[in-house]
Amino acid sequence: MSAFVVGLTGGIGSGKSTVADLFVERGAVLVDTDAIAHQLTAVGGGAMPALLREFGTEVATPAGALDRPAMRRMAFTDPSARARLEAILHPLIRQVSAERCRAAAAPYVILAVPLLVESGTYRERCDRILVVDCPESLQIERVVARNGMSAAEVRAIMAAQASRQQRLAAADDVVGNDGDRAKLSEQVDALHLKYLALSAEKVKAAC
Repeated sequence: MSAFVVGLTGGIGSGKSTVADLFVERGAVLVDTDAIAHQLTAVGGGAMPALLREFGTEVATPAGALDRPAMRRMAFTDPSARARLEAILHPLIRQVSAERCRAAAAPYVILAVPLLVESGTYRERCDRILVVDCPESLQIERVVARNGMSAAEVRAIMAAQASRQQRLAAADDVVGNDGDRAKLSEQVDALHLKYLALSAEKVKAAC
């Protein structure tokens, strides 16, 4: 039987990784689509042969990994490049993430997908959608401090993502990440118990 899957998402700077780590500490298995994307585009990664065929060696580092800045520049100058990149990467990410969810030996899986709300295919695979939420001003503040980007650059990224309201409308559960870590841990504790119970119900219903 497939595992109980909680789709975890949130806007840039919302604190998705922190929340995911808290669930892992409580025994959940994390399947992170961002991490899978990096693995697929690393040296020897499963996506690299197709990417080199499609875009040529100018998007690869000397070692043979994807040169992300070069790929971003190409996508900026050629709008079709992003679509072609996604056409190669996204099916592979979906395949690997599905395999890891199926193989997970835990009561439930946290499937972290930054653009889950924007991508209908992942929602179908999740038993619950969990959104990490915080005020947009706090998102900008965090990303500027973390990445050294300008506030305008962060706002541009946010504008390309689902809005805060769209994410909240899609959520089954919400974690508010605008306080301290203790407050965050309390919310995760409550959800952990909830997901254990829902997972047990799913197992019972399948028997």
